[in-house]
Amino acid sequence: MSLIAAQSASSFPVLNALILVPIIGALVVVLLPNSRPELMRPIGALFSSIAAALSLYVMAQFSIHQPGFQFESIQSWIPSLGINWHVGVDGISLWLVVLTGLITPIVLVAVDPHHDPKPYTAWLLLLQAGSFGAFLALDLFLFFVMFEIVLVPMYMLIGGWGYDDRRYAATKFFLYTMAGSALMLVAIVSVATLSAGDQSVTFNVVELAERQALSTNTARLCFLAFALAFVIKVPVFPVHTWLPDAHTQAPTAGSVVLAAVMLKLGTYGLLRFGLYLFPEASVWAAPTLATLGVVGVIYGAIVATMQKDLKRLVAYSSVAHMGFIVLGIFAFTTQSLEGGVLQMINHGLSTGALFLLVGMLYERRKTRAIEELSGIQSAAPIFAGFFTVVMLSSIGVPGLNGFVGEFLILIGSYDTRRWWTIVAATGVILAALYLLWAYQRVFHGEPTTQDQETADLTLKEGLVLAPFIIGIVFLGLYPKPVLERIEPAVHHLISHLEEHSDFVEPDLGQPVIVIDHSSSEDDH
Repeated sequence: MSLIAAQSASSFPVLNALILVPIIGALVVVLLPNSRPELMRPIGALFSSIAAALSLYVMAQFSIHQPGFQFESIQSWIPSLGINWHVGVDGISLWLVVLTGLITPIVLVAVDPHHDPKPYTAWLLLLQAGSFGAFLALDLFLFFVMFEIVLVPMYMLIGGWGYDDRRYAATKFFLYTMAGSALMLVAIVSVATLSAGDQSVTFNVVELAERQALSTNTARLCFLAFALAFVIKVPVFPVHTWLPDAHTQAPTAGSVVLAAVMLKLGTYGLLRFGLYLFPEASVWAAPTLATLGVVGVIYGAIVATMQKDLKRLVAYSSVAHMGFIVLGIFAFTTQSLEGGVLQMINHGLSTGALFLLVGMLYERRKTRAIEELSGIQSAAPIFAGFFTVVMLSSIGVPGLNGFVGEFLILIGSYDTRRWWTIVAATGVILAALYLLWAYQRVFHGEPTTQDQETADLTLKEGLVLAPFIIGIVFLGLYPKPVLERIEPAVHHLISHLEEHSDFVEPDLGQPVIVIDHSSSEDDH
C-alpha cells in the first residue's frame, strides 16, 4: 500500500476508533439487563470483533516503506500543561495492535466465565481498550494513563474469576506494577519539564526524543525509573515473582490476555520509550539489562522443569521467552530488534494458545497437576495434536514461528552481546527439556479411568484454536510480510540510537573488536 493511500485512509481517525469501540462496548454491556446474561458475551464479542476488524484495516492500509508514525491523530487535551491526545502507529507497534485486536474476541468466544458474565465481559473490553491506548500513545501522559488503566481490569479478572488464591495473586500483581509505575510518573514529569528549557513544556514523545535536552546523569536516572516499570511488567528476573502466581490463579481468559498482550507492554515500553527517549542511557545500561534477560532465560527454564502444575510450568516458560526478547532489544542490531518484535508476536500466539489448551484440559479433568494426568493422547488424539503443534512452536522447532524469532535474536545479538548469546542459546535446549517432558507425562503412558474418559477437541474449540495454529505455521514458513513492516521502524530507531550515543551498529558477521595490524606491519 502506498504512502498516499495510507495518508488518505488516515483522514478517518481509525486509531481513536480502535480505543473507543471497546469502551462503548463495555458501556453497552453494563447497561444490558441482568435478566439477559446470555447476551453479555455475544455483545462483547461483537464490539471486540469490530475493534479487531479496525486493527486489520490499519494493517492493510499501513505503508510498508515509511519508518515514521502513521494514522496520527492529535487533539488538545490539557493545553496548559502541554498534554495532548496524540496517537500513532509504526512498524514496531503495528503487530502488537493487531494481536490485541484478535485476542480479545477469541477469549470472549472461547472461555465461559461460569458466573457474572456482565462484569467479566466489560472488564475484558476495557482491558482491550487500555492495551490499544498504551501501544498507540505518542504522548507520555496519555501512555501513563493507558498503562495504568489496564491494571484495574486484570486485577478484577484475577480477583473475581480466578482460583483459590486469586486475591493474593491479584494483590501481588497490582502492588508490583503500581510500585514501578509510581517512579515512572515522576520520571515522565521530570523529562517533560527539564527538557523544556526556553521552550514550552511538552509530553510529545517524538519531540522529546529529538530535543535530547537532559544531562547525562539526569537521563540515566529517568531511564532507570522507566526501565524499572517496564522490567516489572515484562517481567525480568528478579522482579518476576508476581507472574507465576498471577498466571496460575487467573481465569483462562485472564492468562491468555496477560501472556499475549499485557507482558508486551513491558518490552514495547523498553523499545518505544527506553531506547527512543534515552539512547545514551540505554547503551550505558544495556549490559546489565541483557544480563538480567539471559538470567531470566536460564532461570525460567530450570524452574519450569521443576513445576508440578501444568499452568505454572507455562507461566515460568514466559519468563524464559521474555528474557530472549530483552536480550534482543539491548543487542541494538537490526536482526536482534526485528527478532525481538517478532518474538513478542510469536510468544503471544504460542503461549496464549498453551494457556487456552491448559484451560480446556482443566475443564475436562478438573486438575492441572501433572502427576494426576496420563495417557490423554489415547482418549483425545486431536486435542493432543493441537497441543503438540503449539508446544513445538514454543520450543522453537524450525518451520514454526518460534524458531524464526529466536534465530533472529541469537544471530543478531552475537555481534554485540557474544557471551550473553552463547549462554542464552542453552535456553533453547532447556525449553525442549521441560516442555517435552511435561508433554510425555501428560499425554503418553497408561491412562487412568478418568483420563480414558477425557473428551476430545470439539469443533468450536478447534475453530477457536485455528487462528493461533494458522499464525504459528504462517510466521514459521513466511514471516516476510511481518518483517518488512517492522524493518523501517527498526532502522529508524537504530539510526536515532547511533546519532545520540557512541553506539555504532556492526556489520553482520564482522568482528565486534577490530585489531589494528598497521603498527606491526610498520615494525617489519
